[in-house]
Amino acid sequence: MDPALLRETELFKKRALSTPAVEKRPAFSDSSSSKKKKAKYDQAGSSGSKHGTDSSNGSFNLKALSGSSGYKFGVLAKIVNYMKTRHQRGDTYHLTLDEILDETKLLDIGLKQKQWLMTEALASNPKIEVRDGKYGFKPKYNLKDKKALLRLLDKHDQLGLGGVLLDDVEEGLPNAQKAIKALGDQVVFVTRPDKKKILFYNDKNFQFVVDEEFQKLWRSIPVDSMDEEKIEEYLKRQGISSMQETGPKKLAPIQKRKKPVSQKKRRFKTHNDHLAGVLEDYSEGVPAKK
Repeated sequence: MDPALLRETELFKKRALSTPAVEKRPAFSDSSSSKKKKAKYDQAGSSGSKHGTDSSNGSFNLKALSGSSGYKFGVLAKIVNYMKTRHQRGDTYHLTLDEILDETKLLDIGLKQKQWLMTEALASNPKIEVRDGKYGFKPKYNLKDKKALLRLLDKHDQLGLGGVLLDDVEEGLPNAQKAIKALGDQVVFVTRPDKKKILFYNDKNFQFVVDEEFQKLWRSIPVDSMDEEKIEEYLKRQGISSMQETGPKKLAPIQKRKKPVSQKKRRFKTHNDHLAGVLEDYSEGVPAKK
């Protein structure tokens, strides 16, 4: 081999060994490891949030209150609400306790809770009726159809009891809105200040036309500045007897007379007995000079 070429080769090796070399790693290795860590973190976080959502999704878990009074009354409330709902949709026949628990999906309650429902809770509940060991909903007004509703409103009107709450009608009459709509103008609604609606019987016998002359006479008599006593006196002068109150009158309580307190003369102890003939008594005032 040419000696000059050998020398250049040796010089090149020396320069290569003296020059420091830095190894560059692939850029994707760090990012991929960080992505894996991030994926694991996200997976753990999502699983944790999932468990939290399950525990706070707003659904009421009766088993969470097992053994407490809250659990028992939660079961009772669910049964009463279910019986009311089925009554409103027309299912008015009674059910056994096992049938109720089956339809409300409460078959996992214990024997103590079941015994409590049978002997105390359902038996004494004002909204539950017990008949031959079976249970049904007990509304304030047990109405079968629109005719029964109309008879109830007519009776209230005749006895002067006023109207009936719409809530009570909807509670006791299956498919109440449909029945009320079918009655049409035979009933009227009045809304109270508390936004509750009252149902009244619309008696058409009192719907008559009053002559305009009588209307003018009626409106021409001012009574704003007159109290009940003045109106009664006016009616008596005209030979008209006013309607008297027939209800029981409240007797005013008899006031007991207080006995007058007798003012006794105060007596004072005398400590100057040795000056009895010298001192004078001025309790009755200063004696006039003679």
